Amino acid sequence: MKIAILGTRGIPNHYGGFEQCAEYLAVGLVKRGFEVIVYNSHNHPYQEKMWNGVQIVHCYDPEHRLGTAGQFIYDLNCILDVRKQNCDIVLQLGYTSSSVWGWLMPKKSIITTNMDGLEWKRTKYSEKVKKFLRYAESLGVKYSDYLISDSIGIQIYLKKTYKAHSTYIAYGASLFNSNDVDVLAAYQLNAYEYDMLIARLEPENSIEIILDGVAKANLNRPFLIIGNHETSYGNYLKEKYSIYNQIKFIGGIYNIDILNNLRYYSNIYFHGHTVGGTNPSLLEAMASNCLICANDNDFNRYILGADAIYFKEAKDVENHLLNVRYYDDSFQSMLIENRKKITDIYDWEIIVDQYAKHFIEIFKKK
Repeated sequence: MKIAILGTRGIPNHYGGFEQCAEYLAVGLVKRGFEVIVYNSHNHPYQEKMWNGVQIVHCYDPEHRLGTAGQFIYDLNCILDVRKQNCDIVLQLGYTSSSVWGWLMPKKSIITTNMDGLEWKRTKYSEKVKKFLRYAESLGVKYSDYLISDSIGIQIYLKKTYKAHSTYIAYGASLFNSNDVDVLAAYQLNAYEYDMLIARLEPENSIEIILDGVAKANLNRPFLIIGNHETSYGNYLKEKYSIYNQIKFIGGIYNIDILNNLRYYSNIYFHGHTVGGTNPSLLEAMASNCLICANDNDFNRYILGADAIYFKEAKDVENHLLNVRYYDDSFQSMLIENRKKITDIYDWEIIVDQYAKHFIEIFKKK
């Protein structure tokens, strides 16, 4: 069976969540006997035509010149090329800039789309952009033969909004077993004597609520914010909390080993995401043995259940910071259960098997 994967900047991953998904998925499918094509931007750092048995097709991507508009042109170029590939199945990872071209998808291929999160809920977008994103979402449903949801919440939403069935396949993660306390020295940290969050600095990720709680608790313990802060919202946050020396804006860290070690040795790991499906950083925190304090919403509870502490407002964050310590016996079962979820539910090998099963089933139906 010949599979094409569209919707990412390409593999090997140099960018983010869907690229990481495409990387694990493509290699895993090749190992299981599938023929796999992944579409890469023409300026991707990897320029060869094969990678670990995966065929790479580079398409012109003007995002570096045109910004967001360039994504639409890149997706169009990928779709025009995949029409020539005679694929059995085309997997789209996301729909934002590709669904407007859905009518051009090859008619002989089965189109299955991972619908990602609820992009139109993101507060960074204007009302006009949000309206377009809802339209793009509807086109993603319309032009797909099958849909994939990476969270139960998204699956319920698609059923309720579009009366559309979707197959639930979560995002994946790998258990983090090695740990290197020497990583902490570079950041002048001591094991379990700091708290942290990793996120895009955007309002829907509860950054301000969390930092209001940090300010209220006013502990000497460092609080790390890992994510690009050279943005207007980042500058606003840095100005607002400038008098709190314990709040440290670290910036983006893209070395997964460093990130995992910082997670592993944290006291409380805060996850404030409110929009989207199975968030990759949440699974990575679970895999890194973190004591997680999550925003209290359905998306997070579907994954964590009783194996986390939760917050809704700054007062909750303050109380947790003042009263919760990682090594307290009462929290150890949470850590064990979350790691068990990674090995039993979210391990990449399991996720690849689920995609393979999905592809075989929809191919048989055709």
